[in-house]
Amino acid sequence: MLKINPKKIVEVLNNYIIGQEEAKKKIAIAIINRLRRTKLKKNIKKEIFPDNILLIGPTGVGKTEIARRISKFLDFPFIRVEATKFTELGYVGKDVESIIKDLSEISFNMIKNKFIKKKSSNIKKKVENKIIDLLIISDFDKSKIDDLSIRTKIKNNLKKKLLENKEIEVVLYNQRPIGIEIISSSELEDTVNQINNIFKNINNKNKIYKLKVKEARTLLIEDELNKIINFEYIKNQSIKLTEEKGIVFIDEIDKICISKNKSINSDISNEGVQKDLLSLVEGSYIKTKYGIINTSYILFIASGAFHDTSPNDLLSEFKGRFPIKVKLHSLTKENLKEILKKPYYSIIKKYELLLSTDNIKIIFSDSAIDYISEITYKKNLEIENLGARRLHSIINKILEDIMFNSEEYKNKNILIDKNYVSKYIKDNINIINKYIL
Repeated sequence: MLKINPKKIVEVLNNYIIGQEEAKKKIAIAIINRLRRTKLKKNIKKEIFPDNILLIGPTGVGKTEIARRISKFLDFPFIRVEATKFTELGYVGKDVESIIKDLSEISFNMIKNKFIKKKSSNIKKKVENKIIDLLIISDFDKSKIDDLSIRTKIKNNLKKKLLENKEIEVVLYNQRPIGIEIISSSELEDTVNQINNIFKNINNKNKIYKLKVKEARTLLIEDELNKIINFEYIKNQSIKLTEEKGIVFIDEIDKICISKNKSINSDISNEGVQKDLLSLVEGSYIKTKYGIINTSYILFIASGAFHDTSPNDLLSEFKGRFPIKVKLHSLTKENLKEILKKPYYSIIKKYELLLSTDNIKIIFSDSAIDYISEITYKKNLEIENLGARRLHSIINKILEDIMFNSEEYKNKNILIDKNYVSKYIKDNINIINKYIL
């Protein structure tokens, strides 16, 4: 990884997220502190815990996107969950341990995919040579297997996809199913050993299949990967990745606050969920199919709008585990204008690219962008503050006719100006007044 620092992270975030400088800065520092921790000696490292973050602000202002973009940029395992989806341990519903199990799954796949990517080029060459061998044996005989002219001809035909439907006989190394091999929780250990012994007895025999080249290629690649993948190594690395770089984003944390306006039963349930989440945030050992994960060093970011509640309505010990608190601001009209134009793959850019596939070019004038921003800002103030999310419904409604009747607009340049926008907003004011899911 290139040398990275908080300033560089903020620079990257500025390409995607408008405003919210304080949130970007504080999250960037927390992330870099995690990287700094990994460079310390083991005895010191275990004494340093992440600074968990509480983001406070209305919907659609970039809370989730900041964390998601950082994790993507740094290639960290990231999971977003909604606090309201969980119930107190022992009740019907998802329990909080599933968060760590899902995060470990993400880490495992990240490590596995990196391994596969690293090996894929060599494996593809190996498989191609194997298919050429099988085609020669099928059409000629084994003695011609080293004939360069025949191999070259078949190789060229494979590149041109001329032999995809030709059948060949393929011998596959029949490995134990991956799903069984990687289960390791203690409750299942005896059962797994018995199943693995059964597979050991029946899987040592290679199997012969008659397949089309296009089908054989996929199975041969998988077969070669099965021979070289060290699942024990990948499991161990995924546990390390989860513990040292994992990020858990808990959204709608305000919905499990203990408020005077809620029923007693609701408060009891919410308090239970907070306590269960607290056990993860404080640090606990969670059993996953890849091994035991210590949650002490995972970074937790909690987020909520807190319209009807306050962070003070959270349990004091839960709130205390989020020492960094950041207030995100509502988006101004200028912010909304920038969101439409500035970020990589902005809302307008996305629609321009989509319609370009039908040879339709749309051009938004400055007056149109200004008017859309003004309408969005006013509706956020008057009805419900949905932040930038309201922009999506408005733009979608403005372009609905073009997208639906794309054949009529093919090979045309279409100017979207203030008058064009005004017409669609006037005709669809009831729809624009709400957020379309």
